[in-house]
Amino acid sequence: MSVTRRHLLAAGAGAAVAAGVQQGASAADLPTIGTYDVVVIGSGAAGMTAALAAAKQGLSTVVLEKAATFGGSAARSGAGIWIPNNPVILAAGVPDTPAKAAAYLAAVVGPDVPLSRQRAFLAHGPAMLSFVMANSPLRFRWMEGYSDYYPELPGGLPGGRSIEPDQLDGKLLGAELARLNPPYLEVPAGLVVFSADYKWLALSAVSVKGAAVAAECLARGTKAALLGQTPLTMGQSLAAGLRKGLQDAGVAVRLNTPLTELYVDKGAVAGAVTPAGLYRARRGVIVGSGGFEHNAAMRAQYQRRPIGTEWTVGAKENTGDGIRAGQRLGADVALMDDAWWGPAIPLPGDPYFCLAERTLPGGLIVNAAGRRFVNEAAPYSDVVHTMYDRNPTDPDIPSWLIVDQNYRNRYLFKDIAPTFVLPDDWYGSGAAHKAWTVDALAASIGVPAAALRATVDRFNSLALKGDDPDFGRGDSAYDHYYTDPSVLPNSCLAPLWLPPYYAFRLVPGDLGTKGGLVTDARARVLRPDGSVVPGLYAAGNASAAVMGHSYAGAGSTIGPAMTFGYIAARDLAGVLQGPLS
Repeated sequence: MSVTRRHLLAAGAGAAVAAGVQQGASAADLPTIGTYDVVVIGSGAAGMTAALAAAKQGLSTVVLEKAATFGGSAARSGAGIWIPNNPVILAAGVPDTPAKAAAYLAAVVGPDVPLSRQRAFLAHGPAMLSFVMANSPLRFRWMEGYSDYYPELPGGLPGGRSIEPDQLDGKLLGAELARLNPPYLEVPAGLVVFSADYKWLALSAVSVKGAAVAAECLARGTKAALLGQTPLTMGQSLAAGLRKGLQDAGVAVRLNTPLTELYVDKGAVAGAVTPAGLYRARRGVIVGSGGFEHNAAMRAQYQRRPIGTEWTVGAKENTGDGIRAGQRLGADVALMDDAWWGPAIPLPGDPYFCLAERTLPGGLIVNAAGRRFVNEAAPYSDVVHTMYDRNPTDPDIPSWLIVDQNYRNRYLFKDIAPTFVLPDDWYGSGAAHKAWTVDALAASIGVPAAALRATVDRFNSLALKGDDPDFGRGDSAYDHYYTDPSVLPNSCLAPLWLPPYYAFRLVPGDLGTKGGLVTDARARVLRPDGSVVPGLYAAGNASAAVMGHSYAGAGSTIGPAMTFGYIAARDLAGVLQGPLS
């Protein structure tokens, strides 16, 4: 790791602040709220897994949460979890092996992340999942068919390695359920829906299996209602299940308790300062406070433009508090320019993170010149990386998803059923446009009409042949996950032919930032020179992602977040074993 002038300045500033914390914010100046073995910052997947692991090793533990709710971005998410060789997928017959997983992760991540961290994730992920199932009500399901994002790479699995939480009765939490962070997208009343169901629900009007999955979702909801349950799935299930584990282990989660500073004593991090006072930590502090997606200044400092806070779906409290506190102690950061990107439609109120909609046959994406520039069905992070890479010379921000009425007659769009009209405020905000000709649509969105017409004509000719030599749409098994298997010869491709035509504005959305504190294989926070900041650990989006600049599969955020939270707790307890170098 090279030491730059920025690193030296950061280290010097951090040392000065650390000294200030020891002198100006000493124990004599701060009321001590409590003393614990471990203080955990954040109640997302990383923080709650870390706290549960610490408590089960006999360490007194507290979780400090900035928000008035628990669960963070994990509670808002679909809660896919990517952990190779985990017991759930092996029991389902997934043909995974440690060698395949190591080859695949190395091919995906490349040189951006040390092999020691990759090995630690792969070695401890399965044990973490077994631990969570043994110490909480959580159970998990294989997301069958949800391909790894690059299944053609060595070790990639077209059938996928991702899992998600099974259905959980929220009533297990009692009154604490009211403090669960709500989901990003509400499940329709009366239905119980898993993440893996959405690909079929989008096809429910044109697919026998889609209709059957919709009926199954309704049957689950009806059964839960008859049993008097409050059914939870996806991120709601994950967060509630971890919180129930903490309840049973006697771990308190202090809501409305933001971190203002890390407390240093005798050269080591020994607690967390909050507006109310000091939470002392005998062994150390684990930072799981999320990324900085809602910190406009940090995004402007570290990330490419255009950028802002209005396109992210991450929890609104994620403003980089833990990252900045670590930096003030001289900690190094990495991957700050990156995020868990995905094309988003900036709808009124909240952005909509686009998955199936840009992949289903009968749609294409164009830039300001009215030309295609990317495989629309590629992994969502790759699409946004392409948008940013090309934007300075061939503007791709915003881009436009173009579809026709045939597409709208067949497929769910967000939560709008086929044939149903789109909300007026989508048009009023400029997020959606509609016209009876391609030329008129081009005029509405401000792209050259001749270019858009030529692009659509070219795309239609390729779609009829079922081959996309221009951008390779459909070449990867991943491309076919969110598609329509009834469309032949390529389930990704269908022509646009039925007016009216629609255009949806696409911007660089994200699930959260992926840059943060640099950590080692034990989740210990490091300085620019590679030395350890004593007593300080980080996991989840507060740390630089083990995925580097890439994205191995669905759940590449939450799987590593939980795993490194688990690793941090076990290291603090002195029981960590396995590959760490």
